[in-house]
Formats: sequence, structure tokens, C-alpha cells
Amino acid sequence: MIARFLLLFLFFQGGLGAQVRMKLADGFDFPVGNPDAEGYYKARGMRLRPPVHFGEDWNGTGGGDSDLHDPIYAVADGVVMFAADVKVGWGRVMLIRHAYRDPATGQVKFVDSQYGHLRKLLVKKGDMVKRGQKIGTMGNNRGMYAAHLHFEIRYNLTTGMWRESVAKTTANWAYPTKFIRKFRRLKKEWRPVMVPTGTYLEYRGHTGL
Repeated sequence: MIARFLLLFLFFQGGLGAQVRMKLADGFDFPVGNPDAEGYYKARGMRLRPPVHFGEDWNGTGGGDSDLHDPIYAVADGVVMFAADVKVGWGRVMLIRHAYRDPATGQVKFVDSQYGHLRKLLVKKGDMVKRGQKIGTMGNNRGMYAAHLHFEIRYNLTTGMWRESVAKTTANWAYPTKFIRKFRRLKKEWRPVMVPTGTYLEYRGHTGL
């Protein structure tokens, strides 16, 4: 807990230091059935009160494991912050950080997208990815579940794999489908911005960018 408070203090004081240069996202697509989730449905939505579910579960319309090995796509341009097989209830999981300009305020903002229960990881920590790029394949965590994608979008950049460490509020968590629809198309900008890294605590021996 002390480490978490120190990380939060350094982040909000601008003292973490590590950054990467990256272009702003020009919009957000769905992570399956690129770009419009064609052939998939949202089997379970986000819920921040008990029973808590921090994101959305996406399944193929064929049901069961019919979508096993299907492609998973980056929802927007970004940098891979975490990509590892952490086993337990996750299996292979990936986090990507995105920068975008909010048209309502003109401010540059950041979010992390998370992709859980992947069968394969096709990019690694530190890679730059493009919107619509294939980053992995649909999995079932070694048969623990029927194949599906667990997908999240977070505003809180310190969450990483420690989801229970931050408040269950919309200040920290975005409703993924609503977010994607709101920022589906954004103005293309060519000037890169500095994106913070070094914001995650280690998880089961794996570190973030």
C-alpha cells in the first residue's frame, strides 16, 4: 500500500520521469470484428457496484469456443505498457496506453486499454501499435472459460494489474463502448506528445513499461 501511495504521489507531481514520444490517436475502434465489432456481441458489461465487473466481455455470435483464435485489435494508436502470461484468472493479458485530444476541452488526455484472456500475444512491451493492428488472438485461459475477450478502458494510469487498488468510480474507469463511440473519429494531428510510463507496480514478477 505504501508503494501505491508513493507511485500516485510521484505521478501527480510529475516526478516519475520516464516518458515516450507518441502521436495522438485519431479515433478509437472496437477490439474485435474490426472496426465495428461485426460478428461479435457484448456478453457482459461494466458494473462498478457488486457484483463488480471492471470491463466488457466480448463473444463471437457463434457461441462457445467458436471465436477461439480470432484476431484481437488495438483500439487506437498507442504504446504497449504490459504484455505477459500472468496465469491465474487472466492468462495472457496486455495493456496499451493511448493519448488523444478531447474535442470538448482541447486537452490532451491519456487512457489505458486492457485485453484479457488472450491465446497469443503478437506484440511486446514497448512496441508502438497502430489503430486496427492485430495484437493478439482470442483465448479461453487454458479452458478456464469459453473463449472471449475481457476488455477495459481506464482513466487511472497507475492501475496496471492491481484493479482493486483504485476506487470503483467513473473517475478511474470508462464504460468501454460509450468511450469508443464518443471518440470514434478524432482530428489527425502529426505533432507527437510525451506520454508517461513507469506508472505500474510489478505484478506476479512482471513489470510494465
